[in-house]
Amino acid sequence: MKKRDELMTVPEILDELGGISERTFYRWREIGKFPTGIRLPNGKIRVYRSEFEAWLESLREVA
Repeated sequence: MKKRDELMTVPEILDELGGISERTFYRWREIGKFPTGIRLPNGKIRVYRSEFEAWLESLREVA
């Protein structure tokens, strides 16, 4: 059985990114620098953990 991909909340994402501001998060989304997410019927945003981790990996610099 395949494990379901976790949906991350905005506070979880901010925490994983070391405390960037919520405004920065939404600005990155507006300009396309962050993976698209899912807007729930209550207006909250969720992002799949796999997409978040792939995005983080894409930022890795070649040393």
